[in-house]
Amino acid sequence: MEGCHSADISNVTSYDAMTVAIVTFEAFGGMWINALIVSVICVVWIKNKTLNSIEKILLFLGFSRFWYLCLAWVNYFLSVIYPNYIYFHPIFPLVQSTQSFFICSDFWFSACLCVFYCIKIANFRNSFLIYLKEKIDRMVPWLLLGSELFSLMIGILDYELLDKGLRNKATLTCHGIIWKANIRIEENFFQIYFITAFLFATSFTAVILSALLLLFSLWRHKHNMQTNSMKDVSMDAHIKAMKSTLSFLVMYSINFISLILGLVYSMKNENDMMFPIFLIQYAFPSLHSLILIFSNPKLKKILLRILPCVNCKNCIK
Repeated sequence: MEGCHSADISNVTSYDAMTVAIVTFEAFGGMWINALIVSVICVVWIKNKTLNSIEKILLFLGFSRFWYLCLAWVNYFLSVIYPNYIYFHPIFPLVQSTQSFFICSDFWFSACLCVFYCIKIANFRNSFLIYLKEKIDRMVPWLLLGSELFSLMIGILDYELLDKGLRNKATLTCHGIIWKANIRIEENFFQIYFITAFLFATSFTAVILSALLLLFSLWRHKHNMQTNSMKDVSMDAHIKAMKSTLSFLVMYSINFISLILGLVYSMKNENDMMFPIFLIQYAFPSLHSLILIFSNPKLKKILLRILPCVNCKNCIK
């Protein structure tokens, strides 16, 4: 046992140590940011005894992102530093399925947030959109519940298929019975990739349509104000909203592409290409949550209190 443990340590290269350090910095930063969101909203919940729709979405989003980054970091750390430990049954399928649950939750909650902003802010005369604008607050809990159920379904399916596919791939080593690290993808594995990719594509389509509708509505309103020479604070707010929506759309698109590439490269067992993809997947929950903090007055105020530069007047300005 000790001989195998020392062999694992000796196989860790300086490149591996560097990648683990980078991933650790990125993951822990994102965990801190999302923990801040969750803690602030929980305090508001306790104080006011209720939450509005945005706060409900942010609470679920921050919670799912925190645990996704936590599990993703543990998975990456063990797979690089102690690869044999992560492949013990049932640790590998359990970690992978739980991670799939939280990443799907993150993706769907982000889509819910974008759809909510579109319906609430966009100004269209379509009767269906007007109906949704009136009912969206009541629909938010059901959207969140549906997102969790879809994600849970993916997690359970992921576990069942991984467990079934790996059960016949065990090999006896000095650590006992563990799963081989390089497992060839079998037919039942393709079901996981297909279903996961389909759900990612569905939420991505919802985000694209919502973001484009919102951008069109904001641009049209901004154009009307310019035509009527009504340049005021409202126009500046619309410009900021357009920039925020566009930045989210770009970030969400990059994250979606990285997730699809991650599925493709994992199917081909091209592990050398996975590290840049991991960096993108860890960066999105952190950067987007940071944008959400600065767009929310309550969260922004608390963040400025925590930051070391809060005493610097130039930083606050």
